[in-house]
Amino acid sequence: MSEARADSTYHRFTLGNWNTRASVRSSRHNYLLPVDLAQQLETRHWFPPALVPYLSHPAIAQAGRSTIHRLTANHLVYFLDYTTLLEHRIVNRSVETIIHGELGVRIPQPMKTAALQLYTDEGFHALFSDGLAARISRFYSIVPRPVMPRRITRLNALLTNVPKRHKPLAWFLTGFVSETIIARELLEVCRDALVSCVEEMLRDHLIDEARHSRYFCEVFEFLWLTLDGGQRTFAARLLLDILLIFFDADEQWLMSSLHSAGLGEQAVCDILCDISGTQAVIRRARSGADATLQALKKAGFFDLPSNQQLFTQAGLVDG
Repeated sequence: MSEARADSTYHRFTLGNWNTRASVRSSRHNYLLPVDLAQQLETRHWFPPALVPYLSHPAIAQAGRSTIHRLTANHLVYFLDYTTLLEHRIVNRSVETIIHGELGVRIPQPMKTAALQLYTDEGFHALFSDGLAARISRFYSIVPRPVMPRRITRLNALLTNVPKRHKPLAWFLTGFVSETIIARELLEVCRDALVSCVEEMLRDHLIDEARHSRYFCEVFEFLWLTLDGGQRTFAARLLLDILLIFFDADEQWLMSSLHSAGLGEQAVCDILCDISGTQAVIRRARSGADATLQALKKAGFFDLPSNQQLFTQAGLVDG
């Protein structure tokens, strides 16, 4: 499809009701720790236990509620600090490729305007994520903070090594994967009963990210139509690398978190073994990247037999 046809297909694209719905402007929540925090922790969590499977380890179960609260608080602070870095250094850099015409295609003005709006949203997400992480860190004396997540380190290394001619495309694809995955992550996080300030912040964030995910899916579909064969081959391989990085485990951070809660070496070793290895990464990717994979399918990505074969051999899709 030509660029002109692609443009006409998306000429009405916007984020819709941005001024009244985005949490940057509309939320009345302040995300402060509640005065009845101790009471809330009798029935609520800092982070959903279902998303922290190592909590079922016998050593943690035997240690009691205070240990579980400390580990889920650690996990939440790590997630929030990761979110701050992700929004600033990955997502907004990705959005800049759209805003400033770095992708080598003509971007429809409504799509560019929506990118500017999204950029503004992400800055606020970083602000409130950092603020809540700081309050929880002070409450539990969590140090050091922030730590550099393994995911961010690996993404930066991957992007650094991309050939110059492909860098804008690589940045965009990283943002596309990030935004389609984080919307799913936030949806899963919001299914449980959480401490009120955490629940408010994550639900506000989810409202924005669900719309951001749709935006990136539409832009990916628009962009995919404009790529030549060489760019499509590069994009397919890079997308696979990015997806696997997003579902890698940060073993160093987890080991530190477990030690901070007083877990013994054998328990730490057991937990790290359960989450490590290629097959564990693939299992997490298959369950957590469904929105990304559906967006690829909708865009016609898997219509190319080579792409289908690549992702099938990697274990991310069925043949």
